[in-house]
Amino acid sequence: MTAETKPFRFCVDMVAPTSRSEWIEKCRKAEDLGYDVLGVADHLGMPAPFPSLVLAAEHTERIRLTTFVLNAGFYNPALLAREVTGTDQLTDGRLEFGIGAGYVEAEFDAAGIPFPSPRERLDHLERTVKELKRLYGDPEHKPQPVQKPGPPLLMGGRGDRLLRLAAEHADSIGFIGTSANTERMSLASRAELAERIDFTKAALGARAPQVELNVLAHFVRITDDRRAALEELHQLMPDLTVEQLGELPTVLVGTATEVAEQILAHRESLGISYYTVIEHNLEALAPVIELLHGK
Repeated sequence: MTAETKPFRFCVDMVAPTSRSEWIEKCRKAEDLGYDVLGVADHLGMPAPFPSLVLAAEHTERIRLTTFVLNAGFYNPALLAREVTGTDQLTDGRLEFGIGAGYVEAEFDAAGIPFPSPRERLDHLERTVKELKRLYGDPEHKPQPVQKPGPPLLMGGRGDRLLRLAAEHADSIGFIGTSANTERMSLASRAELAERIDFTKAALGARAPQVELNVLAHFVRITDDRRAALEELHQLMPDLTVEQLGELPTVLVGTATEVAEQILAHRESLGISYYTVIEHNLEALAPVIELLHGK
């Protein structure tokens, strides 16, 4: 690694509701498998983020804990600040705070909250982030965060305004890796993703070396037949060729050694050092994490 190369970190985002005992077992397993961060999403029908992270902290020792990511539209900034700082205290400063603008209209409807326009959602996200930072630094605000000036902030997405906002405020910036195609779910090509990363680095300016770049790996398969796995994915994602799918940092396919080599190459070329996988890939990525430990 060079002085500016960030060490790898790996996060697993937990999405499946479960009993208390099963939750504790899953959290311990994530830590034992070498994950650096355990995340909880913020969607209706999934575990509530903050109590889940507090319980995870009680039954693990080192793993960091994150909201990946919170829906800002569900929260009043002052009440959210209490949740964030209180959770930072109860986890002994292991909290990382991920937040986004919210995008699932059906969830707003189910919660009885009017679904704002994209501009209104981004306005609220910006107000929320600024108010949280203000309250973190206010000595009169209780509870105070353990981490100063506050828990590390992750933001991300795809649009210009959101990425500029992340470049201004975030410690980690996440790229969802999907295409702007609104007709169906499709993965962004490597060129599309690289353009978004370059845009963000330009917005970061002098901060770029200090900020961590994250990507959500949508497809993980440890296999001796990389080509067959990519062809299978191509049936689901026909917008990209098999070869194009194989060059994506959001697609981790091959033997553990091959995937580790892919991840190293993506860090070298794109600067991505922080990978998130969804819970069902918890075990699949473990041998890769072992190979990349300390790199």
